[in-house]
Amino acid sequence: MTTNIAKMIDHTVLKADTKKEQIVSICQEAKEYGFASVCVNPTWVELSAELLKGTDVKVCTVIGFPLGANTPETKAFETKDAIEKGATEVDMVINIGALKDKNDELVERDIRAVVEAAKGKALTKVIIETCLLTEEEKVRACELAVKAGADYVKTSTGFSTGGATVEDVALMRKTVGPDLGVKASGGVRDAQGAKEMIDAGATRIGASSGVAIVNGLRSDSDY
Repeated sequence: MTTNIAKMIDHTVLKADTKKEQIVSICQEAKEYGFASVCVNPTWVELSAELLKGTDVKVCTVIGFPLGANTPETKAFETKDAIEKGATEVDMVINIGALKDKNDELVERDIRAVVEAAKGKALTKVIIETCLLTEEEKVRACELAVKAGADYVKTSTGFSTGGATVEDVALMRKTVGPDLGVKASGGVRDAQGAKEMIDAGATRIGASSGVAIVNGLRSDSDY
């Protein structure tokens, strides 16, 4: 069970004050425990790719993070730049204001810009920031991610008013169907929490508590 959970974890450090030694540490832990990826800010992609060269651990980064209010063109450039530096997965934040304005054309174009920039080179995960959305908006965001060709939908940045909930993961899984990935992130601190998300339909867990999760411990981390 430990190995299976480890292979579903994106080992994450995204705080603004992250230092090089923390990146080195999470990459070492990712190799040791066999995590799916490390999830780091774009400035750390090149270092992470170098540290993880020759391993199965992917380098995941974030695009338009954490607010999602950049233009589609900016997100596409950021995606291409990250991939050139070694990213093989990108987690992009949607334009949340546009979704709330029911400007679905812009939301879809925004997602598609990243999907097309990453095509054939990196997986695209779409962060919908569930804590800021109504149920109808969560469904619509997931439907637009599917329409735009994304590989995953993801609950949260971990930097807003709340993280993943079992209910949101279940709703997202129901909306996207069986073929798209669902990533639960924000507030998953132990093995029980991770199991609940997986049982609800998550296929990936974003957490800075990966080591605690696989060792049956509990972390106080917010992400």
